[in-house]
Amino acid sequence: MRMLLSLVLLAIALPVAATDTTLVKVGEAKLKVLFWDVYNSTLYSDNGRYREGQVPLRLDIQYLLDIESEALVARTAEEWDELGLEHDNRDEWLISLAALWPDVNKNDVLTMELDDDRRSTFYRNGELLGTIEDTAFGASFIDIWLSPNTTRPNLRAALIGTD
Repeated sequence: MRMLLSLVLLAIALPVAATDTTLVKVGEAKLKVLFWDVYNSTLYSDNGRYREGQVPLRLDIQYLLDIESEALVARTAEEWDELGLEHDNRDEWLISLAALWPDVNKNDVLTMELDDDRRSTFYRNGELLGTIEDTAFGASFIDIWLSPNTTRPNLRAALIGTD
């Protein structure tokens, strides 16, 4: 019994997966829609500043309500529509996201890391979900929040530290 308890405590103490902890916070913002707080978001870079096209980057989104995976993927497609994103791999990206993303519950954190090789790795509460290797995906995804043409310019300004 003591051995089992020790193994359980060890499993709790060990991280399941690690995100890049060397990155420095650039900015943070809360998305509110009508009366609802939807999520808190935080952007990180290697030097605590943002410039377009830089890597590595990490975006953490802490959800403040329950959202189904299908709704997250659909919202991603809608945001890309608003940005006028046309890419040959767009449908494949949405299929990949649908396979990667779980439903999120209040206080879950979805993280996307864009590494030096421009691969996009997703985590839920620090647990690895998977990677999208297509180097064009990461910039297109992060543009939802960081493009000058984003649908949420105030959120962008807070994330990149210019508000």
